[in-house]
Amino acid sequence: MGSRVQSVQSRLLPHGWLDALRQIFLFGLAYLAYRLVRGFAEGNASAAFAHARDLISIERTLHVFVEPSIQAWASGSHVIIVLASWLYVNAQGPVTIGALLYLYMRHNSRFYFVRNMFMIAMAIALVVYVVFPTAPPRFMPEWGFTDTVSDFTGVKLTEHSLSSVVYNPYASVPSMHVAFALMIGWPLASLSTRLPVRILWRLYPLLMAFVIIVTANHFILDAILGALTALASAYGARWLARVRPHAWRFSNVTPGRLTASG
Repeated sequence: MGSRVQSVQSRLLPHGWLDALRQIFLFGLAYLAYRLVRGFAEGNASAAFAHARDLISIERTLHVFVEPSIQAWASGSHVIIVLASWLYVNAQGPVTIGALLYLYMRHNSRFYFVRNMFMIAMAIALVVYVVFPTAPPRFMPEWGFTDTVSDFTGVKLTEHSLSSVVYNPYASVPSMHVAFALMIGWPLASLSTRLPVRILWRLYPLLMAFVIIVTANHFILDAILGALTALASAYGARWLARVRPHAWRFSNVTPGRLTASG
């Protein structure tokens, strides 16, 4: 009985309770800082709307300003709008946390690389939120956008909803929904041995990109910048892996062969 419990514990906690608690503390601290700084960095409303209009201008120049048409098409289906709004509100947190837990418990040697990506990505996002505040499309009904998430939840978060320290209405660039989806989707796809699962994880970032556009929470350029944030974070995590190659690289080393965690 004792050996069975020890076996289960070794699978769930590859490096013991101390390392698990360290990871929880690190993510909790990073997320708290992310939310607080994001909330304090409210930005200037006039600058935020000016930046949003700049994005629209760039997209129109590139002939990719199709977000109003996409939302108008999706609005023809109640199912699509409700599903997209539900996914925007509920998918990112549970899916991301579940994926990180799975990596930690089942592919521990890969977890630390993904963790470092998340730390870098959140730091990049906070800098951009401060220097480039941007209003989301849902604040611009004059361009044909509607706030589907507020209609779905019944909670109206407007540009004047600044009472919460963790809410910043002008944090649209980059889209962290897309960044997070890429940072868990592609690693999990590479680890899966089943083709359908690999396909689903590779499609997950595209689904989130569709969701953020249909719900008028982000522009197409926001999604692209979110993807570039994930890419930059991957390169940053690769650079960090040189510091502790046996613990922080996205390797094929099994947890039992690791000499240290981080």
